[in-house]
Amino acid sequence: MVQLPGGRFLMGTEDDEGYSADGEGPIREIELSPFSIEPTTVTNAQFATFVNATGYVTDAERYDFSFVFEGFLSEEFDQASPAVHETPWWRAVSGAVWKHPEGPGSSVTSRQNHPVVHVSWNDAQAYCAWAGVRLPTEAEWEYAARGGLEQHRYPWGDELTPGGRHQCNTWQGDFPNLDTGEDGYVGTAPVKSYRPNGYGLYNVVGNVWEWCADWFSVKFHATGPRTNPTGPPDGRAKVMRGGSHMCHASYCNRYRVAARSSNTPDSSAGNIGFRATA
Repeated sequence: MVQLPGGRFLMGTEDDEGYSADGEGPIREIELSPFSIEPTTVTNAQFATFVNATGYVTDAERYDFSFVFEGFLSEEFDQASPAVHETPWWRAVSGAVWKHPEGPGSSVTSRQNHPVVHVSWNDAQAYCAWAGVRLPTEAEWEYAARGGLEQHRYPWGDELTPGGRHQCNTWQGDFPNLDTGEDGYVGTAPVKSYRPNGYGLYNVVGNVWEWCADWFSVKFHATGPRTNPTGPPDGRAKVMRGGSHMCHASYCNRYRVAARSSNTPDSSAGNIGFRATA
């Protein structure tokens, strides 16, 4: 793990490109104790080791479905899988689980060093308990993702593609119809793709959403604790950070370090993973 000193930093944003309705602001000074964090998200290989050692069954396996982007499906699965009403590019695919990310017949054999996906918050918690680690708090995640930079939009600065060079795995082209893959990838990328941030962390934005420990609220943090905050005491959904390979400026400009989202603890999809801390 990467050892981080903690200390004070400015969390949140009031950037015009942000989503104020998500509770990205206000900007506030936060103080953190020292902590450690993995340089990458948990990989398929690491998760397989956990499953082989424990026999763990994920939420997606118990429910017998998870959400897959329609563009990754065969015509047969696309027609057989129900679409999500408000986001029809997501399909509820029977048999889509971490080791079969596009449903039965698909495999992670050639993606051992890609982030594990189709893992719920509950699944991430189970892995962490087995490995003797934990999920980062939202504040720890943002501090680590900023890489020592203060109030910049991305982990490397304010320009998305400085010098025309892609720094993360997001969607290029016409969402949801065509991802041109100009950044080198369509779908997930290996966990050590692109340059690390100033703290040595890879792919903290783009690639896959990362679960955090906190319950999600758009208001609690405005007046909540400023020292080692852990979020509200309860809630309906857990925080996710970092955006994913499906984020595009026209739809989900959440590959910024201050961007936030959430999902219920038992939800999973083909663009959600996690990173461990201690």
